[in-house]
Amino acid sequence: MARPLRIQYENAYYHVTCRGNARQDIFDTDRDRSTFLDLLERSSDIYQVDILVYVLMTNHFHLLVKTPLANLQEFMRHFSITYTSHYNRRHLRMGHLFQGRYKSFLIDADQYLQEVSRYIHLNPVRVRGLGRLGLEERKRSLERYLWSSYPGYISPRLRMPFLRVDEVLGYFGGDTGRGRKRYEGFVLDGLATEVRSPLEIGKGHGIVGGAGFVESIRRQFIRDTCKHREVPAVRRVLGQVEPEKIIGLVSKEMGVGRQELLGREAKGFGRNLLMELLYRHGGLNNREIGELLGIDYSAVSVGRKRFQGLAKRDKGIANKLQAVQIKLSQE
Repeated sequence: MARPLRIQYENAYYHVTCRGNARQDIFDTDRDRSTFLDLLERSSDIYQVDILVYVLMTNHFHLLVKTPLANLQEFMRHFSITYTSHYNRRHLRMGHLFQGRYKSFLIDADQYLQEVSRYIHLNPVRVRGLGRLGLEERKRSLERYLWSSYPGYISPRLRMPFLRVDEVLGYFGGDTGRGRKRYEGFVLDGLATEVRSPLEIGKGHGIVGGAGFVESIRRQFIRDTCKHREVPAVRRVLGQVEPEKIIGLVSKEMGVGRQELLGREAKGFGRNLLMELLYRHGGLNNREIGELLGIDYSAVSVGRKRFQGLAKRDKGIANKLQAVQIKLSQE
């Protein structure tokens, strides 16, 4: 199984979520939920992790956290094991509670901290099938949902002691009456307009951020760590796709067998298209492509130049290239 991309550094921000195994419930009672929050507080204190936002749903949870000590993995391992042990003891069961390891998105706080906090806080009215209700009804439902940090953002008296609201509310004027009111309006705007999830930006590579932030992560944590190139998420950050996937997609698009593309005697448009895509999206240079196809690297250079010339002159070929690239971006 491919390993997920895990980037850790001091004062990093993450959206973290985890589902029940086979989508089973992870909370049977409110006592479970209360214990979950107690253990979350205890774990965050032990590992000095800041809990900025949380929401507990029936079969999953969401967190927005900050890690001053660059220790997300250690924190989540301890917390997951602790809650699973509690749940299994209380309900006389054994085995895994969660569906594999937690999922996390690294967050560019300067651009997306507000958006991610709103996304998490809107979960109770988004996934509970309340979308057809009127705005006021959804607003009341959101305010009454006890197992979320949202009420604590709006009213300090409803706030869990471990919750850190200052960073998010800092974008709205601070933890003051005015700042809390402005944040409430920001969240309710998401009810009225059905804003797009900011996490869509991070699908595939796990980084929710602008181009400058992603490039910074590339430089500091990925490009110099060659051993991570086998991790699919790293390849996506670097704009790369596994060569085998490119070969399979071109073979399917061109309606030809693998051998017709890779054989030493293979020629034609499909062969040149494959070479160009392997160079652009597979992270291979001309020499490596030549070794894969059993030809000299100079022949790869000639084939790619020929294809590039055709793509400039022939709109049909350019469209074919674009169609294949779109499909590769979805891999």
